[in-house]
Amino acid sequence: MSYRHLTGNSPNPANGAEGSDIESINRNPFLQEDNTSFDQISDNSSSEDIDSSANMSQSQHRVSSSAAGAGANVSKPFLDYKGYYANQESSASVNKPLINSTSSSNLSNFQTNNNNGGGTAAAAAGGEVGEVGEPGSFDRYPAINNGKTSRYPSMAHSISSQSKLANYGRSSVNPNKDTSLTSDDSVESSANPFQVDADFSPFGGYPASSFPLLLEEKEADDYLHNPDPVADAEYEKNRFMSDLKNGDKRTISGLIGLVFLLGGLACVFIVLPVLTYSGITEHNKPTVNVYELLTLYEYPTLGAIRTSLIDPDTPSEALTKNTRTGETWKLVFSDEFNAEGRTFYDGDDQFWTAPNIHYQATVDLEWYDPDAATTVEGTLQLKMDAFKNHNLFYRSGMLQSWNKFCFTQGKLEVSAKLPNYGRVAGLWPGIWTMGNLGRPGYLSTTDGVWPYAYSSCDAGITANQSSSEGISYQKGQRLNACTCDGEDHPNPGVGRGAPEIDALEGATDTTLEVGVASQSLQIAPYDVWYMPDYDFIEIYNHSVTTMNTYAGGPFQQAVSAVSTLNDSWYQLGANDTNSYQTYGIEYLNDDDTGYCTWLVGNNPTWTIYSQALHPNGNVGWRHISKEPMSIILNLGVSNSWAYIDWPSIVFPAIMQIDYVRVYQPSDAISVTCDPSDYPTYDYIQSHLNAYTNPNLTSWNGAGYEFPKDSLTGNCKSSNFKSSS
Repeated sequence: MSYRHLTGNSPNPANGAEGSDIESINRNPFLQEDNTSFDQISDNSSSEDIDSSANMSQSQHRVSSSAAGAGANVSKPFLDYKGYYANQESSASVNKPLINSTSSSNLSNFQTNNNNGGGTAAAAAGGEVGEVGEPGSFDRYPAINNGKTSRYPSMAHSISSQSKLANYGRSSVNPNKDTSLTSDDSVESSANPFQVDADFSPFGGYPASSFPLLLEEKEADDYLHNPDPVADAEYEKNRFMSDLKNGDKRTISGLIGLVFLLGGLACVFIVLPVLTYSGITEHNKPTVNVYELLTLYEYPTLGAIRTSLIDPDTPSEALTKNTRTGETWKLVFSDEFNAEGRTFYDGDDQFWTAPNIHYQATVDLEWYDPDAATTVEGTLQLKMDAFKNHNLFYRSGMLQSWNKFCFTQGKLEVSAKLPNYGRVAGLWPGIWTMGNLGRPGYLSTTDGVWPYAYSSCDAGITANQSSSEGISYQKGQRLNACTCDGEDHPNPGVGRGAPEIDALEGATDTTLEVGVASQSLQIAPYDVWYMPDYDFIEIYNHSVTTMNTYAGGPFQQAVSAVSTLNDSWYQLGANDTNSYQTYGIEYLNDDDTGYCTWLVGNNPTWTIYSQALHPNGNVGWRHISKEPMSIILNLGVSNSWAYIDWPSIVFPAIMQIDYVRVYQPSDAISVTCDPSDYPTYDYIQSHLNAYTNPNLTSWNGAGYEFPKDSLTGNCKSSNFKSSS
């Protein structure tokens, strides 16, 4: 049987004493020091009766307190050990006793317990109880006694093996002695596992021979028992790359799995939608192009562009119109809306634009959307439906000719069918005009110009009309006639504004339960109590038309009359005999002979003459509009207009326009938004921020200032000519 020579270079404890010449002999460090030679000990131990408990008690091993002393005549056995601990600066750790007095006492208790019953004693000491002859569990580093559990079988097996190595060592010391390992030695070693002549490791608690001291004994899991915190931290920091570099199977398989997972996600959420959208996944399906037929008209190239302001579909009998004074005016503009599917997004049409705005000026409940304005079956349809959008619950349409088509004095005639029922209050259809310097729905553009029609330089141009009584909340006329030289003004010396003339504002007489048309002129500055001179106002049929009880407020003066309407002129008229009706205005703006007449059908309803707006209080003459006027068609709903009978309104409500026609005197034709005496184009182009942003609510908020005037600005106005 061969033995591993693992402790040949073990340090000699006797080397701690200089000049020591004591021969190094393998010995059991737990035996009492005496003068008996090592050979005698071996002979006596082999002749003892191991079955006698008394002899076992007498041969109990004791640890000598002087075993590590310099004068010890028997040294600790060793082989040629040249390992790590042989190079330490001090040999104290080698010469230091490995078992203290407490350990010696524990060893004695261990032997006594073995003699008194073995397994029972082990169980009493807290160890595990096993069958006789049952091999102990493998323990690479067995503990002698941890205070609770002692693994005696494993320890005994390890030390028994070391006992044989010790005997092998003795044969090398004394070759004349019989070195055979007798059965008695084996039995005694099994009975007392500590009765072994073997070296104990400097790690403490178990023999050094249990450690792999040679390079060829290196095992794959040795790094688990000798951790290096620095190396471990560095490894954990770069674990993935290190494992990948070293070809770790788990890392590589995980990386491959991640690549497959990402590839699968890319296929599901990118490749598949792209293939589906492109139609590649649809095999053998012919592509069918479906086009919506918008119109039955066939146009040649560029044929949809009108080269005349008069619609070619306008009947010949409508090319002229007689006025209330008996004059004949000629048609200067018309739109019959016969072309099917016209759209009115910005830039779509030559004459009209459908804005995409909320009309905050009157706090409307709908959003004006270009989708709600289109041509169907030869009519323009403005549709209001209960469609939630832009945080509002209703959507409707507005059409305006602002900065595209304007006219200065003349006759406007619009054929329309009003929405819903005439007797149901709430909806607000409108057919009206406003000066081109103000863009409807763009509050910054109307700030200080709506509804001014004034060319004097007095209190009428000042904020609140210089009155503390609350008659006016206006900031003052921004583009007044006495603007200082060098200030921002389209044509200095002329009072400019954006007056309003309403051909129709639909309402309901809740007492009579019929629809009514409010027809009005809105101006500024205001008369005292908003009352014009009614001596110059004419009503043609008092059974149909009466003056409006509402005459104005802090933001405008409204000279207005209301006329009852036939219920059959509405979308849901009585007995389905609904038909179209015309609404219009006819006006001339001369300061002396000017007038404005409102009409329903061919019948005038009322007229205001220019003398009704004479000076009053601290303000001078107001004029019937001299501004180029744009046309607005809209269908709104607002609590600021009338009581809304929600349960009785049928949605969608549709306002239909059959045609729009404009007539003017042959000697006073003006169908431009930029006439020479009342220009607007350059001024609008210089202030596009205000005219294109509906979210701006004031002129200052748009980044501009009110121009100074000679009345309040202590400056000179060379262009102003006083009429006094």
